[in-house]
Amino acid sequence: MEGCDSMSDAITRLKQEAVEGARINQLSEIDASGSYYNEGIGKDGPFDRLREECGVFGVFGYGDAAALTYYGLHTLQHRGEESCGICASDGNEFAYHRGMGLVKEVFDKDRLMSMKGERAIGHVRYSTSGDSRLANAQPLVFKTRDGELSVATNGNIVNAPAIRRELEKKGSIFQTTSDTEVIAHLIARSDADLVTAAKEALRQLVGGFAFLIMTNERLLVASDSHGLRPISMGRIGDAYIFSSETCALDAVGAEFIRAIEPGELLVFDAMGFRSERFASVERRALCAMEFIYFARPDSHMHDVNLHTARKRMGKELAKESFVEADIVSGVPDSSISAAIGYAEQAGIPYEMGMIKSKYSGRTFIQPSQELREQGVKMKLSAVRSVVEGKRVVLIDDSIVRGTTSRRIVTMLREAGATEVHLRIASPPFKYPCFYGIDTPDTSDLIASNHSVEEICKIVGADSLAFLSKEGTVQAIGGSFTQEKNNGLCMACFDKDYPTEHIPLSKIASETVC
Repeated sequence: MEGCDSMSDAITRLKQEAVEGARINQLSEIDASGSYYNEGIGKDGPFDRLREECGVFGVFGYGDAAALTYYGLHTLQHRGEESCGICASDGNEFAYHRGMGLVKEVFDKDRLMSMKGERAIGHVRYSTSGDSRLANAQPLVFKTRDGELSVATNGNIVNAPAIRRELEKKGSIFQTTSDTEVIAHLIARSDADLVTAAKEALRQLVGGFAFLIMTNERLLVASDSHGLRPISMGRIGDAYIFSSETCALDAVGAEFIRAIEPGELLVFDAMGFRSERFASVERRALCAMEFIYFARPDSHMHDVNLHTARKRMGKELAKESFVEADIVSGVPDSSISAAIGYAEQAGIPYEMGMIKSKYSGRTFIQPSQELREQGVKMKLSAVRSVVEGKRVVLIDDSIVRGTTSRRIVTMLREAGATEVHLRIASPPFKYPCFYGIDTPDTSDLIASNHSVEEICKIVGADSLAFLSKEGTVQAIGGSFTQEKNNGLCMACFDKDYPTEHIPLSKIASETVC
């Protein structure tokens, strides 16, 4: 099997690397920039977009669990494109594989057929903590004195570096730079049974996370005490399925049962399953950006369909910031639903003013401004026959640095648009996320350093308006209207972080807008 070392093998291997100097250099880079993960490591490639850290998918009690997990991960590919992996168990041993790239590139029929078992966990990753390399690809797999252990998570553990330092002082040797590895060490060092050890470990973690933890006997599913990162449970016959989004449950033919509750730990074994708690439900705070941008429009969260929520955001945006125009268009693909809603509310025709290429591939390195501009044109193009001579209301879901907005506005003008009125279906994004979204440092967030009027001039639009925070919350709606912000985390808009231990010194204390 690949990627799995016993503790003694790991110690020997790491000592050899230390002699060569490789491991020493690597460890010195783990936390060089600060004491917490996700400090704005994202780069300004051809698209100035926020990126989700990852997605998870799990299966318990299905005959061909690895193949089912493959299809689930394929549906969740939008949540992570850098690496992916699957670990399956037949009750006696693990079979697993991880690789860099897309799900369809990493797995083939022969690989999946070799991974036997009725339970499996899978992962797609885009790194916000730890390097983008195979060692950090998940699920992480370990051998402990009590047997094999595999872990996959969606989210970020804010206090992982502090826990890591304490564990290293006690002799733990880490094989990756991923924050996910800390929970494996906490479990492995415990003298308690797996379930008790997992509860003790989860209570030490601060951040937003949805965990899948598997041994040859059990599968555990856990959500942080605020429910910051989504995870839902479904069923196919007697088998149970878990996914970051319900769209993957639909894709494999699973019936949706419910979302995992904040602070809940589900335990699946030969006796069936039971629900336990490792923490009480604190302030419920599911990430609002799931509704605004990340999740697929056919997914459901908080009993709300994402397409419907985004249409309502567009309608609310039209009520708050109507402007006379000839057509409404959306930046594909995540802004289309909001654009349709805006058009319906405003009584202005919706037109496909921009086209997104689905075959342009992934672009990671853009060595010059000229090539960055070309990267945008490869993926987005304006439809001249639609926008020429027209006053265009352009709907987008968010503005991060503003670079892409400027390029798109320029693109529309070059295609003959006489006016471009930019409308954003979310509040100004002013503060970084520490819970599993790759966001820039505050100094790079355009809304944290410029007023709306200044941003409008920077991006070159004729007018600019954002959806209000109140309008966003109202439009999303959901099942938790009695809770703060309808049970949503809005910290990237209002700096009201639901957890402690957020490094506020890294966030601008004042903004100009």
